[in-house]
Amino acid sequence: MTITLLNFEIYLLILVRMSSFIYTAPFFSQKNVPIKVKAGISIFLSAIVFFTIPLSIPEYYGIIGYSILLVKEAIAGALMGLFSNIAYYILSYSGQIIDMEIGFSMVSQLDPISGIQTTITSNFYGYLVMLMMMATNLHHYFIRAIVDSYKVISLGQAVISPSLYKLMLQFIINYFIIAMRIVLPIFAAILVVNSVLGILAKAAPQLNMFVIGMQLKILVGLLVLYLIIGLVPSVADFIFNEMMDFFKIVTQLMQ
Repeated sequence: MTITLLNFEIYLLILVRMSSFIYTAPFFSQKNVPIKVKAGISIFLSAIVFFTIPLSIPEYYGIIGYSILLVKEAIAGALMGLFSNIAYYILSYSGQIIDMEIGFSMVSQLDPISGIQTTITSNFYGYLVMLMMMATNLHHYFIRAIVDSYKVISLGQAVISPSLYKLMLQFIINYFIIAMRIVLPIFAAILVVNSVLGILAKAAPQLNMFVIGMQLKILVGLLVLYLIIGLVPSVADFIFNEMMDFFKIVTQLMQ
């Protein structure tokens, strides 16, 4: 195949969108994924798209016109990956609330994936759901989705709609609702424990309820976590559906 300037321009636009998506998408954007791996995936997937999907670019004028097309492709890919990945952080928020309830929030650890200080349960939920993501080949879905996005949104045709702000606002509302649903069993159990401790504090003031309460909350919290661990696949399935729905909505809003 003869490499022309037009072919190079088309490939570069494909590469910009693909790279922006890979660097913000679930699983691929993790810090423990080497940069060379991200770059290699972006280059090879862009080559596959270039040779399999007939694409053209709109008419532009000069370097500034082409630069605008590059910026639009970068924003489109970054938004697709960001909105797909943002639902994953519901688990982190849920884990922090759980640890505050059972007393594990006093212990924080560095999450090597996100590079931030987080709590034990947040890491536990995060790694568990990430393993389920890999086991169910959800990352394959996102690869197919970004490839199919070139058929829906042609090169340089992405539209940054104001509706994206409304989508983000709606997600923030659902963010807290979904997180509280995940935390609800722990929250209810600790509420019962606090009620019992309050009654005991009145019935037997000589007892040190602070010392008893800390140990009892940890015991009850771990017991409830053990009982609800079987519900994690349902939680993961719900998070995965949220990721896929966000990707579809963002793609539709940018048409």
